Amino acid sequence: MDICGILMAAGRGRRFDPAGRHNKLLQVLPSGEPVVAASARKLLAAVPRVVAVVAPADGGVAALLAGLGCEVTVCADADSGMAASLVHAIRVSLHAPAQAPGAWLVALGDMPHVAPATLAALRDALAAGAPIAAPVHAGRRGNPAGFGRVHLDALLALEGDQGARRLLQTCPVTELAVHDPGIFLDIDTPADLSPV
Repeated sequence: MDICGILMAAGRGRRFDPAGRHNKLLQVLPSGEPVVAASARKLLAAVPRVVAVVAPADGGVAALLAGLGCEVTVCADADSGMAASLVHAIRVSLHAPAQAPGAWLVALGDMPHVAPATLAALRDALAAGAPIAAPVHAGRRGNPAGFGRVHLDALLALEGDQGARRLLQTCPVTELAVHDPGIFLDIDTPADLSPV
């Protein structure tokens, strides 16, 4: 099954910098790597194709991701909510020359601490036919999440800032137990850049 990665990298990061001077996705982790590059590199290692969705005037995020090997697409409506960016990226994944994906592994650009093994487990669950797959650590569900083609129409109908959360709440989910606190760790404030 062709599984396409979707990297959500269109957020403005207003909690990180309310003044809007610093894009959190371009901030450097202790490893020396920008936040979004670390997230993208792990997703690219898990799946053969990654569509990265960015906002207009992203300050260099698109160029960085293209250099890593992502297919970058700009969502003009990114500020209207996460759903707009997700729908945009899925539409792009369907209209590329490659075979239309049978599933999507949706990762967040501001979550660089997700373990490669978690991404691989989600990929494998989707390949085995899971309609929705999500990681669970210490009894809590986290990110990223995977969606099979059976949910394509519902994904394309998403609206608002909840992304695919409604599907995760209302549809059967294959939960994968992982030893990975990184599924909860996003970069929301400058303090989050510190080592975990």
